[in-house]
Amino acid sequence: MDVNHRTFHNLLPSLLAAIADAHFVAIDLELSGIPGGQINKAKIPGSGSRTDGKPSLQERYEETKSAAEKYQVLQMGITCVGENRHRGVYVVRPYNFFLNPVPDERLNIERIISYQSGAVGFLLSQGFRMEGPYVEGVPYFSRVEEVEARRLETKRRDRAGIANIQIQDGDVATSLFMQRVRQEVNGWKNDLLPMYNFLNIAPVGYERPDYRGQGLNNFQKALVHQYIRAEHPDLVTYSRPGFVQIVAYDKAREDADEQYRNRIFEHRLTRQIGLRWLVEAIHGGDLSRIDPHSLTSPADAKSEAVAARLNSLRNQLSGHSTVLVGHNIFLDLIYFYACFLGPLPDRVEDFQRCVHQLFPRIIDTKYLATHSLDSPALARSSLEELDKELSKQQQPSIELHPEHPKYQSATPAHEAGFDSFLTAKVLIRLSAMLESSGTYVDESYYTPPQEQMAEGANGTTLLDVDGISEQLQFSSISSGKSRRESDSTSNTKSDSKHSTFSHANSFDLLGDIPSDEDPITLVRRPKTASFEPPKSSNRPKEGEIGKRMPGWDSDFWSVYGNKLRVNGTIEQTCLMGPWPQ
Repeated sequence: MDVNHRTFHNLLPSLLAAIADAHFVAIDLELSGIPGGQINKAKIPGSGSRTDGKPSLQERYEETKSAAEKYQVLQMGITCVGENRHRGVYVVRPYNFFLNPVPDERLNIERIISYQSGAVGFLLSQGFRMEGPYVEGVPYFSRVEEVEARRLETKRRDRAGIANIQIQDGDVATSLFMQRVRQEVNGWKNDLLPMYNFLNIAPVGYERPDYRGQGLNNFQKALVHQYIRAEHPDLVTYSRPGFVQIVAYDKAREDADEQYRNRIFEHRLTRQIGLRWLVEAIHGGDLSRIDPHSLTSPADAKSEAVAARLNSLRNQLSGHSTVLVGHNIFLDLIYFYACFLGPLPDRVEDFQRCVHQLFPRIIDTKYLATHSLDSPALARSSLEELDKELSKQQQPSIELHPEHPKYQSATPAHEAGFDSFLTAKVLIRLSAMLESSGTYVDESYYTPPQEQMAEGANGTTLLDVDGISEQLQFSSISSGKSRRESDSTSNTKSDSKHSTFSHANSFDLLGDIPSDEDPITLVRRPKTASFEPPKSSNRPKEGEIGKRMPGWDSDFWSVYGNKLRVNGTIEQTCLMGPWPQ
């Protein structure tokens, strides 16, 4: 289902409900630029680098972090997968969103928008509509941007903090203007029976029907506001098109106006946060600030029902983190965090800890597909190839929800929604197939030193992100990424391009070494050593692919969960923390 800025807010309750009911959520991103692979391979004393041509996980993280801080997420795919145990089927709901990088100008947040030429060229070759984010894109704010928008709004309303304007010597026109303003204000105040209970400060003759001049400019309006604020505390000013209106101070009216301004601001902010509400829902974050009135018009008879449904969904989602899935998700997670959550930590260990606290269960289908290989770099594990081979399996049964028929026949390569749909299908069938093999083994991982995992080098932890959340009360986190390795057996559109930009980064070209074996044969091939299969609550007979994927409490996920494949690095794997049982 394509969701744009016109339909998003009306669909938000349904989107939250799909996440609340999901067995897991698969994501995919398309980006305006990717890491360039410009890592210095020379050994740096104390850096952990080696001279064998491979960067460390820290170096790869730093390179990706730099790109994520520079480039934008242009499109995001989210597929919510529900498990219907009664019917023995997994029901998938794929959503596709363009992201609008241009925020509401009334919230005073500016962004620098960057594009990488190679990424743009690749996306265009795949039929990506570069105008899509601007024409159809859903708005979004990161947590940091929300905090800054609130700070700027508070500052704007703080009249005491406004710097005084000094009239320059010799500025006769301005001096005469202010002399007229003083005379009109004093005359109006001294009139015992004024014609109106307000005074409009405007250019001379502005009230005449035949007036063709301009109204007051912003400089003149600022001078009027400053003068009343400094010399007439019993009066207040309101800026109007072309003039300034002055009225007597009334506390009840001012309080009502303040409440109205708060409602307007919260309405705009709720709509601008936009897509981040889904991210908050996935990890069980705070949805209390969603304004139900921003989802419907005040006259809508359904507004009360929407508010009640929203309340129920908040309770259902609060504190409940959904399993997050991606293919080659290491890169996506870094962009995902920078886009919606907050500043990226400097050290990969801090990033691992922060993400694990937000998303305690993460699955990388790339890791599942390459786990049992002697050399992960030899695996031809593109998403399209995996889906094509696994689609030959009859079990587990997967069906598209009736309201999401788009990908029943359409196969738009490198559309984020479609790729998240493929990722979901691959996880369901590949995990069931691996479990049915009767043997799944652990491999030797690179484990960061415990003392490094326990304490961030510069104090950067998840508390920094949550600290941002505490500030959210208003005064009362491919681009050309296209990281699907070699698409030689995919559809024609994918076949037409084979470049660095069809990979997560240039190091993933290592994954394109030809193999005489198909990817599923490679996945099935066990390591030389023999291991006892972990326990599983619903594992079928050996060799028989079951109707369900392994349950989240299965030991299967202690082997495959929270491990991200990072090809081309010394460590090969990024550990995200223990799998919760």
